[in-house]
Amino acid sequence: MEKIWLKSYPPGVPAEVPEPEFRSLRDMVEASFDRFPDRPSFDNMGTTLSYRDLDRLSMKFACYLQQTLGLTRGERVAIMLPNILQYPVVLCGIFRAGLVTVNVNPQYTARELVHQLKDSGAKAIIILENFAHVLEEVIADTSIEHVVCTGVGDLLKKPKGWIVNFILRYVKKVIPAFNLPGVVSFHQALKAGAAAKLQPVELGYADIAFLQYTGGTTGISKGAMLSHRNMIFNVAQANIWQGSAYKGVQPITAITALPLYHIFSLQGNCLTMMEQGGLNVLITNPRDFPGFVKEISHYDFNYFTGVNTLFAALLNTPGFSDLNFKNFRVCVGGGMAVQPAVAKEWAAVTGCEISQGYGLTETSPGAIINAVDSKFTGTIGLPLPSTEVMIVDDDGQELPVGEIGEICIKGPQVMEGYWQRPEETEKVMLPGGWLKTGDIGRVDLGGYTWIEDRKKDMILVSGFNVYPNEIENIVVEMDGILEAAAIGIADEHSGEAVKVFAVRTDKSITEQDVLDYCRKNLTGYKRPKMVEFRDDLPKTNVGKILRRALRDE
Repeated sequence: MEKIWLKSYPPGVPAEVPEPEFRSLRDMVEASFDRFPDRPSFDNMGTTLSYRDLDRLSMKFACYLQQTLGLTRGERVAIMLPNILQYPVVLCGIFRAGLVTVNVNPQYTARELVHQLKDSGAKAIIILENFAHVLEEVIADTSIEHVVCTGVGDLLKKPKGWIVNFILRYVKKVIPAFNLPGVVSFHQALKAGAAAKLQPVELGYADIAFLQYTGGTTGISKGAMLSHRNMIFNVAQANIWQGSAYKGVQPITAITALPLYHIFSLQGNCLTMMEQGGLNVLITNPRDFPGFVKEISHYDFNYFTGVNTLFAALLNTPGFSDLNFKNFRVCVGGGMAVQPAVAKEWAAVTGCEISQGYGLTETSPGAIINAVDSKFTGTIGLPLPSTEVMIVDDDGQELPVGEIGEICIKGPQVMEGYWQRPEETEKVMLPGGWLKTGDIGRVDLGGYTWIEDRKKDMILVSGFNVYPNEIENIVVEMDGILEAAAIGIADEHSGEAVKVFAVRTDKSITEQDVLDYCRKNLTGYKRPKMVEFRDDLPKTNVGKILRRALRDE
């Protein structure tokens, strides 16, 4: 496909990313330590770390990993932490020791945890003490030799009573990891590292920075090998795309509610903000929406990333509309489709449009995005500089502009492959470095990509393709409907029929009300046959609705 998207690029955005100045993420963060020593880097529960603090603490942790534990270049270290100050300290320490990060969801069950630790071959893990009992169940079946256990308040300077309550709301169980072999506290690790000296480690583009595990929605969870090159280029792409959006508001303040262990927040907030010398305001428990709104009321923030369910919930939280949005410049929505009704209300309340973007774990993740100052239209935008998009049919053959098929992506941010799974890598890669995304979409004459849905989520009604996103977007337009998910169910007449699950804020809404509304707005074969109300819908750790879980019930 001709690069027709270039004619729609914002002014000043080049077709290709210039060669980045850094050869590794270690070089990138160390440059920020030198350039912005007195700027705040991360803030959490009333405590702020400057870039100088982050430099000092991460060096201690790097020395601990290398000198005390004896870990060598390329060995894997797991991080099982929520959004707390220890996360960036540990992450930068891993970079500086030349090791590979394995991000782990702290909410994992024992079954999920043992798979990821065994598959990655991680030798060390840094874990929040509240979740150590899960590790204790499985550690004997893993390659873990060293455990660093930390508490939420370990880096907080002045813990207050409300913080204790906050923590207790966030977790249900607190069990010290006394029975884990080789366990040390976070403070013990820092103390040991302070007495050592880091030995130089050669690190470059080709080295793996992350084994970033997919959610397992297409089968067994696999570790995407993301190299330093992948991540450095994706950070550079993000910086170029944002352009002069933050003019007059340096340094940038970012609200970081999505978990840093997820690729969206990891790249879009953590790494990109560090390269720019910005401040990440870490929200440990974004599900406490009143507390969330109270916390960010203290900041004149400029940047916000989120998913549709997060935007919708905040818009329905008292006090959100009263926040200071004067210098709110960039809002990126991803992870799932942003619904037009939500985007419209968000822009009306905040004065900042949601710039819908698209990516995958396998693309580090940014691949396609709208201009940061553009009106919301429903498209996922334009390929980032140095990125190409192709639409293919089931045989992998390219389709013309406007036709619907599988979205394929090529660029420097595309993963190196799946960890120790060449067969799985081959399934998703086409000749020439093209990644098959598993998502269905089209490219219009302006070069904008429109995503129709996940290939596996498509519903087939009497031979017609029905895309759940379209149904869901209609249902949530109704006053009193907060969230919706559409799936296909077996039907003896049409093969499949549409069923909608919905969350109501107005309990007086009936199934018939929803069916009547859909009848007014959807053609016959797209109309749901059943509606089931739920108090909530199953979601991933970043808030993406899991249609698969509803289908499997």
